[in-house]
Amino acid sequence: MKPRLSPGLHQQLILTPQLRQAIRLLQLSTVELEAEVAEAVASNPLLDWAEEGEPGPADAHEVRDADGIQEAPVREHTEERSDEHWDREGEPWQERIGPASDPGDDDFGGAGERAASAETLRDHLLWQLHLGHFSQRDQGIGVALVDAIDEDGYLRDDLEAIAAGLRPEIDAGLDDVLQVLHRIQQFDPVGVGARDLGECLRLQLRALAEDTPGRELAMAVTAGVLARLPRIGIDGLCQELDCTRDQAEAAVHLLRSLDPRPGAQHGELAAGTYVIPDCVIWRQQGLWRVALAAGATPRITIQRDYEQMIRHAAASDADYLRGRLQEARWLLKGLEARADTLLRVVRCLVREQAGFLEFGDQALHPLTLRTVAAELGLHESTVSRAIARKYVRTPRGTIPLRDFFASGIDTGNGGSASSTAIQDMIRKLVEAEDPRKPLSDARLADTLKSGGVPVARRTVAKYREALQIPASHERVRIG
Repeated sequence: MKPRLSPGLHQQLILTPQLRQAIRLLQLSTVELEAEVAEAVASNPLLDWAEEGEPGPADAHEVRDADGIQEAPVREHTEERSDEHWDREGEPWQERIGPASDPGDDDFGGAGERAASAETLRDHLLWQLHLGHFSQRDQGIGVALVDAIDEDGYLRDDLEAIAAGLRPEIDAGLDDVLQVLHRIQQFDPVGVGARDLGECLRLQLRALAEDTPGRELAMAVTAGVLARLPRIGIDGLCQELDCTRDQAEAAVHLLRSLDPRPGAQHGELAAGTYVIPDCVIWRQQGLWRVALAAGATPRITIQRDYEQMIRHAAASDADYLRGRLQEARWLLKGLEARADTLLRVVRCLVREQAGFLEFGDQALHPLTLRTVAAELGLHESTVSRAIARKYVRTPRGTIPLRDFFASGIDTGNGGSASSTAIQDMIRKLVEAEDPRKPLSDARLADTLKSGGVPVARRTVAKYREALQIPASHERVRIG
């Protein structure tokens, strides 16, 4: 069964302005969302900030945690919260916080939690590459391909040149590079890794449901007529593809709704940008709870006075107000869909990574976008958008949602260990080593193997370098 784009987002209207807005809202951080909504309120006379006690866009449903236990409505989580708000049933919020997350640090400060690290398109693609089930050889090819993708998301370099640049470390032919490229083209954002506009649009069309109006004809347009479309127009398109005018217009409308620059949405954050937690995870009576954080969904409402004016306004004024009313309703529905999708994803992460919340990196299980998408019935790109630049407040501090994901290796006994957990084991082994006789990569590999985690020496070296730990001969300390 083909995965859906998103529950609440994939309705009868396919890539309409309403759906495009919902997708955009989903991938915004809380800070960016606040700015986006503020601009909408300033430009739309039918929108206004909701007063205290007035229902907001996220108040239409109540939050249910991973255990199915009903929590308070989202509207309970207001800015005016006290420390007692998080001290529930005798279990203080700070109960399981380690030394690195003292209650007095910035994780328990005001709205600006901490400076956000900039994430480029390259960072986003490499993260997905390392989460995928790539061999070490294919991962090396993938890194070279990602490095060749420009800021708009296009692969401008020739594949033969990329293959030549990999030698002698990796002897890859054109077919090998093309095979890895096809996998990268399934990453988020949809359309990334295309070599021209036609391929970019085809990748986006393939991600749509097969019954999307105009999809098949639009695919045919991208395969040959696209470059000449501005010149031949709708009538010429009808003649070339032997279709009706309505069919041609539906295909062109669909093509115009696609994103010709899929990589542009992953530009760097402005300097000094701060993050606000999107969700809160806390422990109550031995169970983990999840809820939207304060400010995660801006509280706006429709001004009913203007809505009632439509009935009595002149025709031109009524048309204008109806248009603004439709935009306002789309925005509120988009915010509801964003909140619903975000909560579903975070609940799934809590179910899958309860050990990580309890014990830290060493208990992090292998988890990929594909696993979460399959469990929730979403498209992988929807999950990727839902966690992009999103943060969650936990007893371990405020952390990015992407920290819940990790690639894994087979332990050989029917289980698996995440790369993050293995790196944490390596770090602890190095910290406990004799400084006069530091552990070599081979000895680290043997120690991990004896602990039930068979890792090759070269893998240990790669993880050690990722942790910025020097080689053993550089760690020798005498005296």
